[in-house]
Amino acid sequence: MKRRKFIKNTSLSGLSLVTANAFAKSGIMQDNNLNKIVKPIVVATWRVPNATKKAWEILQDGGSSLDAVEQGCRIEEADINNTSVGKGGLPDRDGNVTLDACIMDKEGNYGSVVYLQDIVHPVSVARKVMENTPHVMLAGKGAKQFALSQGFKSENLLTESSKKAWEEWKKKSEYKPIINIENHDTIGMLALDKNGDLSGACTTSGLSYKMQGRVGDSPIIGSGLFVDNEVGAATATGMGEEVLKTVGSFLIVELMRQGKTPQQACKEAVMRIVKKSGNRYKDFQVGFIALNKQGEIGSYCIHEWFNYQVYAKDENKNYKSDFYHKP
Repeated sequence: MKRRKFIKNTSLSGLSLVTANAFAKSGIMQDNNLNKIVKPIVVATWRVPNATKKAWEILQDGGSSLDAVEQGCRIEEADINNTSVGKGGLPDRDGNVTLDACIMDKEGNYGSVVYLQDIVHPVSVARKVMENTPHVMLAGKGAKQFALSQGFKSENLLTESSKKAWEEWKKKSEYKPIINIENHDTIGMLALDKNGDLSGACTTSGLSYKMQGRVGDSPIIGSGLFVDNEVGAATATGMGEEVLKTVGSFLIVELMRQGKTPQQACKEAVMRIVKKSGNRYKDFQVGFIALNKQGEIGSYCIHEWFNYQVYAKDENKNYKSDFYHKP
C-alpha cells in the first residue's frame, strides 16, 4: 500500500505525521498544516469505489451526510454484479431474493425494512419509513406494500446469474458460509458532511441460501448500524448472527464516547465476539468500520482480507483492515 501522510491531533501543543497504514489505526485527518479537521469524509465496507464516489459528489456539493449515504448505497443495490446487495443478490434456499436495509440521520432518527422483496432500493424505502411513518421498521409484505405506495416499482430481483448459482447450490444444498466470499457481505456506509454532521446506512441481501424469513444484523439499530452525532458512527459486515449477540455497532459508539479511538473501539468489539464464540470464530468473519465526530476512522475484523473504501480530500482509496486471527 502506498504511504501517504496524515496529521494526527495528538495534543494541544502540536501535530504529528502518520502514514496511510497508521491512518487505519485512527489519525485525525488535517488539512495540510492548518489546524483544521478535513471534511467531508465517506467510508464504506468492502471495495466499493463507485458507491463512495457518488456519496462524495453529494458531500462536495454541500449535500447532507444523509443524502450521501443513501445515494451511495443505491449504487451497489442497482449493481447486478454485486451478489450480496439489492438486484442480483443471491436468494434464500427457496429462491427468493429478500433484502434488509436501514438508515440513520444526525438527529438519531432511524428507518428500516426487513425481508423486503421485489424492490431494488431498500435503503430508500428505509428512509421513507423514517420520514413518512410513525414507525422505525416495516417487514415483509407490509414493507413492500408501503414501498409501492411511495412510488417504488416492483420487479423481479433474481437475475439469471444468481438463479444459476442457486440451482447449482441446490444439487447439494450445503449451508456453509465461506469467509470473505460474497454470501454474507453487507454494504455499510458512514459519512461526515461539511457541517460536521454524521449519518449512516446499511443494505444487504443477507446470507445466501438462508432459511426463508431469516433476518441478520444489518437492519437492526445498534447491531448493523448506529449513529450518534455527538460522538460517532459504526457499521458492521459479516456473520450477522454474531454481531447481534453483542449489539456491535452500538458498542463501538459507546466505547468512542468513553474516549477510545475508532480503531480501539472496533478492535474491542471484535474481541468480544471472539471471546464469546470460543473456537467458532475460526469459521466466520465479522468486520467493523467506525467514524467519529473528529474525522477519525477505524476498522477491525476477525480474519484477513476485509477491506474498506475511504473518500477524502479528493482521493478514493481502499484500505486493508487490521485483523485478529493470524495463524
